[in-house]
Amino acid sequence: MGFIEVFRKNRTKIWVGAVTALLVFYLVVSFQRSVLLLMDSNLTAKAIGAGYLVLPVIGAWAMIRELMFGARTEQMAKVLEAEGGLPVDDLPRTPGGRIVRAAADQEFEKYRAEAETAPDDWRSWFRLSCAYDAAGDRKRARASMRDAVRLFRGKVPV
Repeated sequence: MGFIEVFRKNRTKIWVGAVTALLVFYLVVSFQRSVLLLMDSNLTAKAIGAGYLVLPVIGAWAMIRELMFGARTEQMAKVLEAEGGLPVDDLPRTPGGRIVRAAADQEFEKYRAEAETAPDDWRSWFRLSCAYDAAGDRKRARASMRDAVRLFRGKVPV
């Protein structure tokens, strides 16, 4: 397998790695700047440094949370693929490559009914998330995938 094939196969992971590296660099610089401000004798600078210290903490938390979400999603996809349970991407597309909304809505109903019949099965929530994504509802797709992750980990969804 050549470099191009490896790149195409791992394109998303490469971009996630690059963005993560940039975010880590930003967090380190932010932390360093906040420490410098905290060491300043001026009280205003100390206050700004203390406030600025919150940014790297929140950024690190968000980054770790999203990386864990992605890793768990990939793990679940591998399990479903091994079981033959991944939804097939055979929906019709427009000439621009977008999924035809009516077809996605029709397919969505099948996965919604499956999730209602098996609310404790992470597989049904994973497939429902894919259906939401195909229908263009990213917010509900992430919420359904988070429910799938919780069930996969043996926790009850909120």
